[in-house]
Amino acid sequence: MKISFKDYAMNENNPKWENVISRILPLETRNNDIRTAFDRDYTRIIHSNAYRRLKHKTQVFFSPENDHICTRIEHVTHVESISYTIASYLGLNTELTKAIAVAHDLGHSPFGHAGEKILSEISNRDLGITFWHERNGLDFVDSIELLEDHDGYKQNLNLTYGVRDGIISHCGEIDENALRPRDEFIDLNNYTRPNQYSPYTWEGCIVKISDKISYIGRDIEDAITLGILDNHLEELYDLLNYDSSDTLNNSTIINYLVCDLCENSSPEKGLCFSQKALNLMNKIKEFNYKHIYFSRRTLTSIKYFELVINEIYNILKECYDKENTLTNLNSLSKFYPKLSAGFCHFLENYCDFSNRKELKLKNKIVFDILNENDFSKSIISYISGMTDNFAMEIYNEIIRF
Repeated sequence: MKISFKDYAMNENNPKWENVISRILPLETRNNDIRTAFDRDYTRIIHSNAYRRLKHKTQVFFSPENDHICTRIEHVTHVESISYTIASYLGLNTELTKAIAVAHDLGHSPFGHAGEKILSEISNRDLGITFWHERNGLDFVDSIELLEDHDGYKQNLNLTYGVRDGIISHCGEIDENALRPRDEFIDLNNYTRPNQYSPYTWEGCIVKISDKISYIGRDIEDAITLGILDNHLEELYDLLNYDSSDTLNNSTIINYLVCDLCENSSPEKGLCFSQKALNLMNKIKEFNYKHIYFSRRTLTSIKYFELVINEIYNILKECYDKENTLTNLNSLSKFYPKLSAGFCHFLENYCDFSNRKELKLKNKIVFDILNENDFSKSIISYISGMTDNFAMEIYNEIIRF
């Protein structure tokens, strides 16, 4: 099956090419720039603050003192590695998979999926809109993340359609086999829920499936390291007995699934596993939910996450009073200087009340703080970008005297 997808790779010969490399606005170029469109996306992403903050965001296990436990930034690196291997073997565009992979979780909130659920509850209550990290990731790369251009002006990331599509289409909570791209070139703002559409490219499909391959194996390895699975190791060894002489660890789980996917996939059938491998993956996922994600040890901290996120949100939301909102926010500085300064600085970048020329801003205006819904959205966006550490630091500022 090696390079069996070569004719479908995302390059100049692909009929989707012009759509995939399109951007919302033209991107400035240098006369000596040697990078491709997807290379430029990749470097724009890894130089963004949202990417840097991934190193202090929960993957599964909150605030690990062990340096060898996976955080969100390691996870996206694993996905980059796995998707590169698959794309390279099948003959697809590895530059595109790399860019999608490092960007796919930029929209994750602090405290992992638990934090995402808490922000979604707030958003549903106050806005009637579900918060989900794939959608938030697209919002971040389109409207929130800023980079300085050659003249020192801050502008939006302005990524290609192919990478933006891969971000919002990457939902790894998939059980279907035979994944293939959609044909329609849609407005990505039409997404209303996770996994609503398949990715537009085969490369996006590879990242989507690599996301799942990555997390199910590494989560087991970390849980063993932390002792969470001490009473379930015999069940795990029985589950993972797939007639191999290899030692069973994260590496061999990934290798088995990647090789099986590459051997069984074709443009006609789609990206798919053998029935044996698919059954194994689903059993591992079921095991992980039962003994890792829903374990008492993992769930204990959720009440703390709820307290932290809701308290930060409520303190800021109470400042809303139409024309007096900004004055109220500034008045917070007496008791909560870091929260007040941080949120006001955030708003300066995305509202029209600031001196945008002086601040050298050329990005789009996103929020109108005189509008209550917009103000709520801005708070949710601000919190979603926080690291675990910063959210806890702000909460500690709120509660101490």
